[in-house]
Amino acid sequence: MARVFVNNVDCYIGEQLAKVFSNTVVGSTLEEAVDDDEGSQRAQVKYEVVGTMTDYDNEKPASVVEVVKKEENELLAAMMQCDIIVYDITSSETQVEDCLLACNALHEQIANFKSPKTFICLSSVMTWCKTKPNEPDEPEQPFTEEDYRRRKPHPNFKSEINVEKQVIKLGKTDKTRFLTYVVAAGLPYGGKEDIFHYFFKVAWHGEEEALNIIGTGENIIPTIHVQDLSNIVTSVADAKPKTRYIVAVDDSMNSMTEIITCISKNLGTGNVMNITREEALLIPEINQRVFDILSVNLRMEGTWIKEGAKFEWAAESGILENIATVVTEYKESRGLLPIRICVMGPPASGKSLIASQLCQHYKLHHLKIADVIAAAIEKLEKQAARAESEEGEEDDEAAQQAQETLDLLNESKQENNDRYEDQYIIQFFTEKLMSMPCQNQGFVLDGFPKTYSQAKQLFENKEEPEDEDAPRLEYNAKIMPEVVISLDAEDEFLKKRIMNLPESVVAGTHNTEDLFLKRLAEFRALNTDDQTVLNYFDELEVHPEHIDIAADTSSNMSQVLEKITKTVGKPRNYGPTEEERLELERISMEKQMKKEALEKLEMQRKEEEEKKETQRRKEEWANRVKEVKQQEEEVLQAQSYPLRNYLMKHVMPTLNQGLIEVCKVRPEDAIDYLAEYLFEHNPQVD
Repeated sequence: MARVFVNNVDCYIGEQLAKVFSNTVVGSTLEEAVDDDEGSQRAQVKYEVVGTMTDYDNEKPASVVEVVKKEENELLAAMMQCDIIVYDITSSETQVEDCLLACNALHEQIANFKSPKTFICLSSVMTWCKTKPNEPDEPEQPFTEEDYRRRKPHPNFKSEINVEKQVIKLGKTDKTRFLTYVVAAGLPYGGKEDIFHYFFKVAWHGEEEALNIIGTGENIIPTIHVQDLSNIVTSVADAKPKTRYIVAVDDSMNSMTEIITCISKNLGTGNVMNITREEALLIPEINQRVFDILSVNLRMEGTWIKEGAKFEWAAESGILENIATVVTEYKESRGLLPIRICVMGPPASGKSLIASQLCQHYKLHHLKIADVIAAAIEKLEKQAARAESEEGEEDDEAAQQAQETLDLLNESKQENNDRYEDQYIIQFFTEKLMSMPCQNQGFVLDGFPKTYSQAKQLFENKEEPEDEDAPRLEYNAKIMPEVVISLDAEDEFLKKRIMNLPESVVAGTHNTEDLFLKRLAEFRALNTDDQTVLNYFDELEVHPEHIDIAADTSSNMSQVLEKITKTVGKPRNYGPTEEERLELERISMEKQMKKEALEKLEMQRKEEEEKKETQRRKEEWANRVKEVKQQEEEVLQAQSYPLRNYLMKHVMPTLNQGLIEVCKVRPEDAIDYLAEYLFEHNPQVD
């Protein structure tokens, strides 16, 4: 089992390297053919990946068998057990020194190697930034590996070129035991994105009018797809070429303007604007290092990757030619998949309220018939207005077409009782659903389509499959809702809901009694036949979820919203912005403070109640003790009456006489004399 060490396996490049290595059969990129038996045996041997992480609280990537701590002894021990060591110094500045320390530590242990080792330093083309052209008269001639001894780095990347030189030098000591390579990579793209992530993110959100181009944008940026970069490193590990310095770039030599414009057109508004260096550095996502990298201006060409490496390219022609795939990778890697919802239901069922709450929860686009039509008309009017401006012929032709469409719309509206025909409404909705914002974040259709026919026309698939053998879908998967919600309620419930609305809310809307009853009757008429909107979705196995709104006792239909969010699942976006996060923290803090205040008041109330209860119990106990004592005294007094009477009648007279006799006689033992007297004169009581 061949073992590979990769640093920072939870970073952009490290994660992809680990993934590619773990799925690569050892030696599979070699040019030499192998016999069937050897090939069959080797097919079972894949690279085993171990590595470090930037944050050990993160979950270990599935492609990594073991995570190594960054302590010096543990790190060296792990690398000593590996056949291939790949150190990426592009992910952060701290890795530059770590790479050199690792290479030096291994070099000192050459005598203790149990098997030969290959050390690959993954660097960047920033170490070539200040290199002068071979021919001053031909500045557009690209640099190749043969020019690597003449390379001059960007002033802020001198430490990187020093590491490159040291790594190459250490590999010359004992080539049979310790081989070293440097792979100088172009700016990586693909997957979840890294250096270009700011542009992808801004384009995806669509909140800015244009994507920023730093400076003039004429600088040529060498690029490489992160998958191709990983394949190149794997090929180096397998082939161990004689060339020790390898340039890893694709065939494209695109300018910054071309790249940013391409991203904007395929993910954002399609607009770009130039900003100054000072303006760029004010953007939080663009620090000095990122700015330096994006400012690179180099024409480079990889020789060994064309002639010696054997792998299947993911994007050999560059980002522009493969932008559709790159955008898909970006969305899938980041989990930025659109959420498409359709909310149906009778009038007054709360469709718009639920749709609005869903849009707020998931950051989706709320599509209401009136808003979609108004936006489409406004867009046509703006296009038509350009006919009066001094623009090119193309703009003039587009303006004329827009004006013709407006004329047709006005004519159609006049002929149809102030309503637009379905064909125009469906056209407006189709354009809206296919727009970048709806394709990026998703949407909530609010009460449209209303009929089976409208649904069929709106979601009909008008495109032929790219693969002739692939089955043709009946619907357009890009705009078909994945969740359909039907808010159900009886007519009496809906009428009662409308009647309970304040007059100020109902006045001037379509919820007046006459208009509401008319709309309700129209809805019921459209949803009694077999061919209803819900039937259309059912036929396509997008089964609607029916929710009885009468069972919701909350004031803002929160119970219905909770059911729907459980069906839809978690949001698929970047989460809250910094402003939203601060606002959420403020709200959370206010709730916590309010909760603590209420808890304090409740505790004080309980303490007061407990104090009062204790006092009441004390008083009650004292009263009960007093009553018991009084009762005991009364009982004792009642019990003492017969004894007292007996003593007064039979004992006291004789006792008094005896005491008198004692006083008269004055005997020596008065007590004995009294006893004898009482005994002799004891009265007989029957």
